[in-house]
Amino acid sequence: MPATSPHPEHLAPTPWIDSDHPTVRSFARQHLKGSSVREQAVALYLAVRDRVRYDPYRIDLSDHGMTASTVLAHGFGWCVPKAVLMAAVARAAGIPARLGFADVKNHLSTEKLRQTMKTDVFVWHGYTELWIDGAWRKATPAFNIELCDKFGLLPLEFDGVHDSLYHAFDRAGRQHMEYVNERGSFDDLPLAQIRAVFAEVYPLITAGQPIEGDFGTDAAREASRG
Repeated sequence: MPATSPHPEHLAPTPWIDSDHPTVRSFARQHLKGSSVREQAVALYLAVRDRVRYDPYRIDLSDHGMTASTVLAHGFGWCVPKAVLMAAVARAAGIPARLGFADVKNHLSTEKLRQTMKTDVFVWHGYTELWIDGAWRKATPAFNIELCDKFGLLPLEFDGVHDSLYHAFDRAGRQHMEYVNERGSFDDLPLAQIRAVFAEVYPLITAGQPIEGDFGTDAAREASRG
């Protein structure tokens, strides 16, 4: 487990957190705003949250598929690669970053996703931890604002002061997310561990077959049914 305060590795590129990749550095420069670390971190968070679409129908656990630069190239990703991207653009901007993981029970999904996962528990849900004003702040940039509207969710905000974690309830007061197991913080992506658990819990996903259809469309259709 990493130390409490940031170390040089929290600013260094890795094969997955490829903060030295030209597209990652360009994205960070384009969206970096503000004079303080807090303001800059918030600006980068909003860019990753809303400019990269959340899509759990297309999970690619290959080395290439999990890199930050690949997420940018595709324009979509699920929670873990979006957290990796958040860490990469933060490091590119000089903000120390690491990854955090937890198992969450998701009460809002789609029928196709439920049939594939065979459970409502999302293991190794990913978020990012940013070193801001002397402390690690948790930021979860997974759900883009358009998807939140389709699902009837409140957009998850991040102010650089308080932890940004999934809401327990949606706009209608229905249960949304429940954190059931903390897996800790990591300086780099623990992909081997994620693959091993996914193979056990989600064999259909690790078989490499994408889910047919569009997650956002399915989410909107099912949310409209109440």
